[in-house]
Formats: sequence, C-alpha cells, structure tokens
Amino acid sequence: MKKPNRRTFIKQSSVAVTGGSLASVLPIGSQAAKLFSANEKITLGVIGCNGMGFTDLRAHLNIPNVECAALCDVDANVLEKRAGEVEKMTGTRPKTYGDYRKLLEQQDIDAVIIGSPDHWHCLMMVDACEAGKDVYVEKPIANSIEECNLMVKAGERYNKIVQVGQWQRSDEHWDQALAYVNSGKLGKIRLVKAWAYMGWVPPVPMVPDLDEPPAGVNYDMWLGPAPDRPFNKNRFHFNFRWFWDYAGGLMTDWGVHLIDMVLAGMNATAPKSVIASGGKLAYPDDAQETPDTMQAVYEFEDFSMLWEHAMGIDLGPYGRGHGVAFIGNLGTLVVDRNKWEVIPETEDGKYKAEALPVQNRRGASGLDKHSLDFIKSIKTREKPICSIEVGRLAAVNAQLGNIAFKTGRKVHWDEAQGQFKDDTEANALLKAAYHGKWKLPSV
Repeated sequence: MKKPNRRTFIKQSSVAVTGGSLASVLPIGSQAAKLFSANEKITLGVIGCNGMGFTDLRAHLNIPNVECAALCDVDANVLEKRAGEVEKMTGTRPKTYGDYRKLLEQQDIDAVIIGSPDHWHCLMMVDACEAGKDVYVEKPIANSIEECNLMVKAGERYNKIVQVGQWQRSDEHWDQALAYVNSGKLGKIRLVKAWAYMGWVPPVPMVPDLDEPPAGVNYDMWLGPAPDRPFNKNRFHFNFRWFWDYAGGLMTDWGVHLIDMVLAGMNATAPKSVIASGGKLAYPDDAQETPDTMQAVYEFEDFSMLWEHAMGIDLGPYGRGHGVAFIGNLGTLVVDRNKWEVIPETEDGKYKAEALPVQNRRGASGLDKHSLDFIKSIKTREKPICSIEVGRLAAVNAQLGNIAFKTGRKVHWDEAQGQFKDDTEANALLKAAYHGKWKLPSV
C-alpha cells in the first residue's frame, strides 16, 4: 500500500460519520417527560445570574416541569434584566434578592444554581446544602484546595445532590472518545496533552479605581470573603477570573474542563509532582494578574500530562484552539468540544492503529444533557454524573498547577495526606484566606 502521511490521513478522515455509529439522542424534553408526572415539578433559584449562572438556568428551563422561583445577584441592574428575561420565557416573574442567604430561606426552592465568581462558591454551596437545597455549582468548584475539601464534606454531611458544571461529562462524543482511549487500540499511552489557546481573549487595559461602585452594585457583598479593595471595573463581572483574589486564570477556568477529561480517560486522580512556567507574555502591561501564557508538566504514576494555555493565539496543538491528545505507541486520539479523531502511527508503510474517520459531536448539547442529569438525580437521589467528588479532582489538579507556578519550582504532592511533601510554602497556598466578617464554613 502507499505509505500514509498526516495530510492524506486528514483528507481521508474529514468526512463525518453517518448511520448508526453514534448513539442516538432523544430530545431533552422527551427524556425528562419520563421522569415527572404532570403535577410534579422542581423549583430552582439562581445565585449569580450574569454569566454562566443564567446560561445554566436556560438549559434547566428547557426541561418540562422545571421552574425558576427566584434570582439573586449583587448587581441590581443585572437582576432586573434577568428577572424580565425569565418572565418573558416562562410567563412568571421570579422573586429577586440581593443577598443569597435570603433566597435560601425561600421554602419552595428545591435546588439552587450557583453562578457567582469562584471565591464565593464554597460558602454558598455549603450554606445551600445546610438549608436543605440540592446544588448545581459552576466550575471550578472553589478558589483553594481547602475549600474543595470542605465542599465534599458538606455534600456528604447534608446528603444533598451536588452537580458540578463540567458538562463535558454528559457529552456523548467525549464518552465515545474516552471509550476508545480505554480500548487499548492506541497502545501504551505515556503522554497526554491538554490545552486552551484563547485568541478571543483580549488584553484588559489599565483603568483607575473608582471612589464608588456603579449605582445598583453591592460591592461589599460582591467582595465577600475576598480582600477589601477599591472598586475597579477590570475585576468585576467576566474579568474577575484573571485576578488571584477571586479565581485562578485560564488554568482553572478552562483547565478543569480539559484536565477532567484527562483524568477520566486515564483513570487517574492526582499527580506525584507538578512543575510550571510562564507569565504575562502576551499582554505584559495589561491589568491581568494570572499568567496569559503557561505550561505545566504533571507526573502521574505511569504517564505524564502537559497542560498549555495561551491568550491571543488560536492555533494550538493539532490545529485546534482547545483539546486533549492521548498519545499512544500506536496512535494519537485528539478530541475537543466538536469532534474527535485517531491519527495512527505508521511502520513499513502501514498504519499501526485503525484509520478512524472524524467523529463529529451530535445531538443535544452537553449542557442540556448535564442539566437533565442533575434533575434526574434530584428525582432519584442517585449521584449525578459530575458529583462534587469529581469536581474536586479536576479543581485540585488545576490548583496544583497554579501553586507550582507561584512557587517557581517542582512541587511533590501526597494525595493521601492532602498536602505537599516537605514544602511549607506550597502547603500555605492550599489554604483559603477569608477576610472581613466572612468566615470559612465549618462542616
């Protein structure tokens, strides 16, 4: 046979799979209809409804017999806008709150969606569980490993359903890709790459602090347990994720999604060591604190993982802006949110692995199916597909990468002990630092 190469393989595999090779997906509504009788409903509240919190709510409202009873946000402008949108979608205007604790007192709410900035997730999730609510919490579950551990304890103590918003766990084409990874057809996998190249993320220009926050914004409540700082619009709403007080940059924002898939595919939990490097190389003079360019090498028991992220660049490994590559002796499987493919190694003019055509994602979105899984778990009281324990693993791994970056050296992790080996500085970075009147919850 003619010796294959990368160009001809891609050309041959560019046709989407047809027929019965992918699992069929029933419409979300028809699946949900089987879960509930006509007079049975789940009532939701949303805490933090500017970004993903409201996107999550939309997905849940696609499910029959799911209603929104209340919204909470520290920005009255956002709150008014979202309440109007819910009324337009459903015909009923939800109650509105500026303090999430008041929403949790509303007795008719069965579950809450938490879409606040990361530094609030732990406190809100623990309080919600204590108030008897099931929880859908956005990723990453927390801004420190100490908080991650507390959230797992809270789910166990209060026996509540907790779904984490790592929705790729519910997307069938990721399941199919990971099943192929575990089939052995790639041979021994000794390296996995995961990356997020975000060309669409612009620099954040420097702007002065304001003497007062914008009208309608309860800035003290927005800060919560974070350090007291003057209001600056760079730190507010979407851009909070680029500042250490509230989040962990691209490593935690996208890293938890993709590292989660590495852990699932490799049946792994935690590395033995991590080393990281990078910095503000794309936008050295902008306002962001977290690194816009970073690489981290994770040493697991029998494979290594390489994480990469970069702002201002779209063309990542394998020509994809984001993805995971499982690199085996016989071939490499590359998967992202749209498709997966197998790129075989060759020997003596022959493929070592099968030349599998590109497998395109089909059916309902992963978020829609993830939302349905949460509602199903509320009904059955069985663990959801992305439980708080699963969310913890991804968040811990991402936090380990950030801690290695902050220390500037290789750090050695002991998962059994939940701490670094002989490293006082790194262990101090495991802790949550709560300020003002807010205290780390006790579980």
